[in-house]
Amino acid sequence: MNFRKWALVASATVLTGCMLIDEPKSPMTFFITSTDSGKGADFGGIAGADALCQRLANEAGAGGRRTWRAYLSTQAVPGALAVNARDRIGKGPWVNANGVVIASSVAELHGNNNLNRQTALTDKGQMLNGRTEKPNMHDILTGSRPDGTAFPAGEDRTCNNWTSSMAGSAMVGHHDRAGLRDDEPSRSWNSSHPSKACNIEALRSTGGDGRLYCFAAN
Repeated sequence: MNFRKWALVASATVLTGCMLIDEPKSPMTFFITSTDSGKGADFGGIAGADALCQRLANEAGAGGRRTWRAYLSTQAVPGALAVNARDRIGKGPWVNANGVVIASSVAELHGNNNLNRQTALTDKGQMLNGRTEKPNMHDILTGSRPDGTAFPAGEDRTCNNWTSSMAGSAMVGHHDRAGLRDDEPSRSWNSSHPSKACNIEALRSTGGDGRLYCFAAN
């Protein structure tokens, strides 16, 4: 084999190797975080929450060329517009660690989706405790209204746009679609009730653990 042919073969081998490295090993495009921020609802802002989703996805073999985003909204503040969770997560479809479809589109996700305790698995493919289990972990941080949009400026529903671990409050949803009553807020996966405060103790007192929904945006 002459040098030119050898160089072409070598280049093709390297390129193929890079492609294999970049290709996600898992079909998973949705999960609940298996860990929290360590500081309650303070993720260092929405970018820090995204970084947590990306890290856990990478560790689970679902990273590669996929960009992962936390399902979080932020409220408008001077110098910054509000951010809607529904606009950050791509177009779908989204599947869990077992390949089960959660929703095929943004519209279905915010309508008749397949998100419940059995399907809303963590990045490790495990079910998260629901309301009837101890400790209860069914409150998932979202800061969002039922349609996935941000709350208006004013009353805090995002723990100071995900930078507070003490004062403030965050809107949460129930991943198990169950609450104290059989009504729409109790069954809402993304907009059930506000937390007492933003530290981990306050989040746990109402049935949470500082967890997030993560979606592959591409």
